[in-house]
Amino acid sequence: MKEFVTVIGGGLAGSEASWQLACRGVPVRLYEMRPRKLTPAHKTGKLAELVCSNSLRSREITSAVGLLKEEMRRLFSLIMEAALKSEVPAGKALAVDREIFATYITEKIASHPLITVINEEVKRIPAEGIVIVATGPLTSEEFAQDLKRLTGEEFFHFYDAIAPIVYAESIDWEKVFKADRYASSGEGAYVNCPLTKEEYERFVEALLQAEKVPFKDFEKPKYFEGCLPIEVMAERGRDTLRFGPMKPVGLKDPRTGKEPYAVVQLRPENKEGTLYNLVGFQTKLKYREQERVFRMIPGLEKAEFARYGSIHRNSFVCAPKVLQKTLQLQKEPRVFLAGQISGVEGYVESSAMGLLAGINASRLFRKMKLVVPPPTTAHGALIRHLTEADPGHFQPMNINWGLFPPLEGRSQKRKKLPKKEKYRLMAERALKDLTLWITNEKILDDFICQKGGAG
Repeated sequence: MKEFVTVIGGGLAGSEASWQLACRGVPVRLYEMRPRKLTPAHKTGKLAELVCSNSLRSREITSAVGLLKEEMRRLFSLIMEAALKSEVPAGKALAVDREIFATYITEKIASHPLITVINEEVKRIPAEGIVIVATGPLTSEEFAQDLKRLTGEEFFHFYDAIAPIVYAESIDWEKVFKADRYASSGEGAYVNCPLTKEEYERFVEALLQAEKVPFKDFEKPKYFEGCLPIEVMAERGRDTLRFGPMKPVGLKDPRTGKEPYAVVQLRPENKEGTLYNLVGFQTKLKYREQERVFRMIPGLEKAEFARYGSIHRNSFVCAPKVLQKTLQLQKEPRVFLAGQISGVEGYVESSAMGLLAGINASRLFRKMKLVVPPPTTAHGALIRHLTEADPGHFQPMNINWGLFPPLEGRSQKRKKLPKKEKYRLMAERALKDLTLWITNEKILDDFICQKGGAG
């Protein structure tokens, strides 16, 4: 076994993983091909460069991403330390000065005596030793081919085609019905939103007029017939959707006894039934337009979105098929995946997976028991999504409250708690369980870097 851990990729996840390893006394060789070779999205050779927004989203503990950031802070995340050092005013969001943020991380990594930064492109996963792959959404074709060798060709994807997800509690259940297509009896798994001819025509018109997100320079339209944007399908003809994702065939509205003119189907996204996916509604509409247009669907007038639809360039694995809960590859447990390539979405989520991969890689290096955070925590909820989601419909996702187990003793049928109160209780539960996990598993006992830097 090599006397160091190899980390491939110097983005948010790779930088965090390297820090967690080195701060536990494990030597690291961090490979980052920039500045020798830039990606189409990056502009500098600095580590952890932010290529899109400078926002790390909400800082409030009653938001799922706010909770995730607080958990990371308590685990002495370098990314969180840098964010707080480079913070700029942004209301309730945590936004950073990109230059200060990347410079801070680059200097901290470069000055750590146990981290060696090597500016070379890695085209293959090393044949031996512990490896963390954190190559990000723009993983090169050559390296991706080698990763496919370890995971299986069919479990690697180069493009996201994501449909929106709504919270179950925001659906108007009086306007929808549960039924599976062609089912003869019994309540089905799918939720069906029926539309009249007039409602369908108004919806299609709004869809055609809605504002879309332009492709970035490094993204080329790569549509497949099986995952066309909903608005592209509508452009092919006013009735295209009625013979595609909105077809009513095989569905009968129990209130009328008739087949609706058109139907939007919602598929359960998790076992708890707290999240529902708009089937076939992958889209390039801007977020505010998705809210406006998709709320025209009967039953979704007050829909709250756990995830918006999108289509963009992204390299990721089908995590439920290839990853263990420790972020190790099932077929090659010396290899860990971290960041967006593991199947999460977003700056904070990617960093969090780098943090967990770093902790577990350090434990594997020292022949210690590997750990998995409780599913009630934000970190654990993400791991649960990666490893327990339906592999047939798996897509990357941001952290959201729908991924967490419901509060004990409460069900959807009981009187609802106010959302703010429910999320406050879930956050309290998460931080309590995180503290117990840290103590019981001795997560920070071996952390040798300064523990006060993360604020």
